Order: sequence, then C-alpha cells, then structure tokens
Amino acid sequence: MPLSPRVPVSALLGLALAAGLAAPATASPASPAGTGTAVTVEERRLDQAVPQEILRRSGFGDAAPRLAEALGAARSYDRARAVVVREGTALWRRAVDRAQGRGPAAGDLSRDDDRPLYWARLGMVREVRGWQPRFALPEARREALLDALERASRGQTDLRFPHGGRTGEGVRRVLVTGFDPFTLDRDIRISNPSGAAALALDGTVIETAAGPARIETAVFPVRWRDFTRGTVERALGPQLPKADLFATVSQGRVGRFDIERTNGAWRGGFPDNENTGRTGTIPVEEPATQPQWTSTTLPYREIVAAETGRFPVHDNTSVTEVPAGGTEPVVRPDGPTPGSAARAEGGGDYLSNEIAYRATLLRDRLGLHGTLPGGHVHTPVLQFGAGNTTEVTDPEFVRNRLDIVAQVRAIVSAAVSATERTRG
Repeated sequence: MPLSPRVPVSALLGLALAAGLAAPATASPASPAGTGTAVTVEERRLDQAVPQEILRRSGFGDAAPRLAEALGAARSYDRARAVVVREGTALWRRAVDRAQGRGPAAGDLSRDDDRPLYWARLGMVREVRGWQPRFALPEARREALLDALERASRGQTDLRFPHGGRTGEGVRRVLVTGFDPFTLDRDIRISNPSGAAALALDGTVIETAAGPARIETAVFPVRWRDFTRGTVERALGPQLPKADLFATVSQGRVGRFDIERTNGAWRGGFPDNENTGRTGTIPVEEPATQPQWTSTTLPYREIVAAETGRFPVHDNTSVTEVPAGGTEPVVRPDGPTPGSAARAEGGGDYLSNEIAYRATLLRDRLGLHGTLPGGHVHTPVLQFGAGNTTEVTDPEFVRNRLDIVAQVRAIVSAAVSATERTRG
C-alpha cells in the first residue's frame, strides 16, 4: 500500500509489506566489543526496552545465551555448524509449539505472538556474528553459519510434506509463507500477522470440502539483500513440485484481505529492516526471459465469495505500469496492458510483491502454471487497541491477530476446496 512517510503517527501501522514510496535511510553498523565484525542495524534494535520486554515476557530470552554457551564448547567449524542448525531448528519448533498450544507457555504474552521468534533469532544471530572461536574462522565461513542459523530458525529447512506425488488424491499439500515484523523504527512494538499465521499453521492438518490438507510454513526476512541472493528460490524451489497449492502471505491494508491478481517485476525502494532500499527490476536468474508480470493461479473468485471471517476479502486487480511507448507510470484498475513495464502491483512494490513475483515466476519456470494454484494474500494491518501507544500488547491487539490468523486458515481451506471442485 503506497503511503507517504509523512502519514500521522496514528496511521503508521498501516504501512505494510505492500508499502513503497519512501527514500531509503542509511545507518552505520556497530561492532561487537573486541571484534571487527559489523553488527547490522536490525540487530542493534535488540537492546531497546521493548524487544527485551518481549523476550522476558515470552520466556525466549534464554535462546541467545544457550546458543552462545554451546558455541563456546565448539572446537571445529563442523561442530559449530551442527550447533547453529540444532539451536536454530529448536527455536523454530519452540515458537511453533508455543503458537499451537503445546508445552508450557513461559511468560504472560499470548501464545499467538510472532515477535518472540523474531527477537530471539536476532539475539542468536548477533551471538554468531560476534563469536571468536579458538580456531580460524574466515568471514565466508561465519557467513555460512549465519545463513544456516537463519534458514533453520525460519522453518525453511523443516518443510515436510506427506510422501507421494501430486495426484490430487489423499492429503493435499499446502505451502504458506509469512514475514518478520518491519517498520520497527516507527513502532518497535510491531507484530506481523503473516508470521503469526505461519507459526499457527505449520504442520497442521485442516479439514476442507476436498478432504484433509497438510500445511507447511516458513518465514522470510524483510531484507532486500536476502531476496537478491535467492532466498525465496532456494527455499521454495524444491517444495513447489511437491505442493498442491501455495500462498505467500504478508500484511497489507487496514481492515481487509486482498487476493493479489498480478505481481510486477519492480522494486520500489522502501527501506527494509536494515534501513536500506533497492529500486529497479527484481533481479532473477535468466533475466533475458524475465516477464514484467506474473499472475495468481489461486481460485480468487471462490475465495472472495467464501465466508472466511470478519474481514472483507477483495479480488485486487489494480497495477501501476509504464504503458508500452510511454514514460510515466499509470494506475490500471483492471490489470496490466500489453507490453507495459511494471511499477507496482495492487499491493505495492515492496518485498510482499517480490516474494509473490518470485514464487509465481518459479512456478511458471517449473512448468506448473496450469497445475499448481498459487499466489499472494495480503492480510489486514494488525492494530493495537485505541489509545495504546506504549504497551507491547492489549486485548484488542491479541483479538485482531487471532482473527486474522483464523481467517488465513479459512482462506487456505476455501482455496483447497475450490481447487478440488475445479478438478472435479
């Protein structure tokens, strides 16, 4: 959703992964004491009062110290890698279990909260970045450890579909993705309902009109550099041929869901969680065959018509394009015109559009356009209760998140059911 950075503070929660009109800010990274390894802007927020409160009130404050202790006992790179994979996987499973009501819920934050996972991961990443082992650790190997930790703690290496081919019989396999919180310099308390949905749905089986469906999920960072390096393709490439349906999910507009009909090949430059921006064509492999637009294959008509929850669901067909032969962007309410250049899809030109574009382009390049339903879902913005400008949670905030998560589940169920009717 393209909002101006001059929006009043009361409306800033409306900035979503769809946003994309602000110029990127910059900040110089600091270094851990005694090391020359730069700490990112994202990691430096961890020491503020709100993240520390969230970690304390969720019981996740022990994750980074536990990793640090285990790394301290590692005497080789291979052992260190085993440690970060083990601890990263454990963090993901711990967050999923908490969201799904398994085990004790330490602290008083509601179980559905996605923020403990985000802040605990950052603490673990910072430990790896500043770790000084007794053996030589070239920066390339440290980066490999960081990558392994990121992937494991985001569920990207824990995607487990039932065995068997995509036959349309038995348990359907559904892949859903979410995002980290973002725009944290505007309100560091922010939660992301797409990440909360990923935790609530991972590994669950839902009953649909077409029979049971198993959902596997993963969470992605709000960082341009990770997308440039191919994090989406690496995580989703092996899974899409196994899936019966996929939905990339992110936070969008206030008070509504959107099923995005079209995705565009353009980055608008809005700052990410590292306060960096990228503007230009989305970089992918084989750019010579890169289309300006991709499209959803989700059954959007049936999803919009279904009773899925209290928020309205829209079929969003709008795009912003530079028409063929033109020079200035034009908003098209009914989708792109032939030969046009992408500037934004209906939900914007930020990383929500980019994950949708990359996932649907990957679907098409795998030859699955006609057989694999998939596309992007924007959730409502998650809002705090009226008048809450300082507290990390409140009853309305929790209710809104629970309702959004439940509606994501219902949308997935409606999509699976509609796809089966189409096959039949």
